Amino acid sequence: MEVLGIILAGGRGERIYPLTKDRAKPAVPFGGKYRIIDFVLSNFINSGIYSMYVLTQFKAQSLMEHLREAWDVAGVLPDHFVIPVPAQMQMGDDWYLGTADAVYQNLQLVQRADPEIVAVFGADHIYKMNIHQMIEHHREKDAEATVSVTPVKLEGASNFGVLEVDSGWRIVGFEEKPARPKAIPEEPGYALVSMGNYLFNTEALVKALYYDAQKSASTHDFGRDILPALVKEGRKVYAYDFRRNRIPTPLKGEELSYWRDVGTLDAYYEASMDLRAVDPSFNLYNRSWPIRTVSYAAPPAKFVFDEAGRQGMALNSIVADGTIISGSLVRGSVISPNVRIHSFCLIEDSVIMNRVEIGRGCRIRRAIIDKNVYVPPGTEIGYNLDKDRERYVVTESGIVVIPREEPKVPWPYRPDR
Repeated sequence: MEVLGIILAGGRGERIYPLTKDRAKPAVPFGGKYRIIDFVLSNFINSGIYSMYVLTQFKAQSLMEHLREAWDVAGVLPDHFVIPVPAQMQMGDDWYLGTADAVYQNLQLVQRADPEIVAVFGADHIYKMNIHQMIEHHREKDAEATVSVTPVKLEGASNFGVLEVDSGWRIVGFEEKPARPKAIPEEPGYALVSMGNYLFNTEALVKALYYDAQKSASTHDFGRDILPALVKEGRKVYAYDFRRNRIPTPLKGEELSYWRDVGTLDAYYEASMDLRAVDPSFNLYNRSWPIRTVSYAAPPAKFVFDEAGRQGMALNSIVADGTIISGSLVRGSVISPNVRIHSFCLIEDSVIMNRVEIGRGCRIRRAIIDKNVYVPPGTEIGYNLDKDRERYVVTESGIVVIPREEPKVPWPYRPDR
């Protein structure tokens, strides 16, 4: 096998709670009909890499069911698979202790596949990437390990692994989440950060994981332990500049190096808002690089007049299948499948997830409403943040987040999670 993909999908996602109250972060809905994990898996499939293990851990039921329904690519070829792998305690009595330990505990899967290269990628970012271009860079440099990197403003770089590289893009320094990130010499306002996507020659990966497993002081994490150790040892570890990556035929307005870490509620909201424009910076409609997901048998979206003759409308918005908007205005929002918006409502700059029902006369702005929520008639959300804080989560930037509820009545369509 040429390349084996290992997708790290076990994160708790504590900083985007309550969206992760009942699900792992990679299973959080995004973009109306997708889950966050759909983006990394689509990148692999679109890059011609069809062999992937998805390592899960916390609150994984929703994620595993989504993988079964949306990503069953197994066929007549033995190296075509997307297989979820729960924590199995293969190396002892512990759950995964870190990202590196997750791969270490599943080394038998690597040994069974016997790939030339192991691609270890995270499952919690929104981006499009031709992974084969990174693989070509890895081979050109004769690297033992390659880290995909992108510049981030200094004030936000402390949330990432920060790298230093020489003129040939060999990594000479690697520090995980430093309090004072080092700037790029040519770009003093930015730091070069790891995207959490790594390529390893198989032998180098296996040796590094076995060595790290013996160190009691290690946190068994790729960013904190494995990569800094390889750099310190003088191994051939290179950075791949994500700004060089190109997907086929980008559309008008599409940001060529779009990558968002949706690690906070505000970041999740801003990435969702990036989808709305006529020519969005992240375009879900580019057929040259499709984002795949599960398809449910919901009817088309419908926009209807109410009894007062008001037309249901959605402007600069994404509206998914099964939604009915009756006599209300939706503006600048992302609406998921099977949403019901009754008459005389104004919904602005919001993310509304599956099977939400919004009663008559509601006004909602700058909100994230998770699945199955019923919003009573006349409710106002986002207009009085002090009042909203008494009932909901409100972020620093003023985004109101309403957590998921369980369905109170049977739903006529096939349920999802």
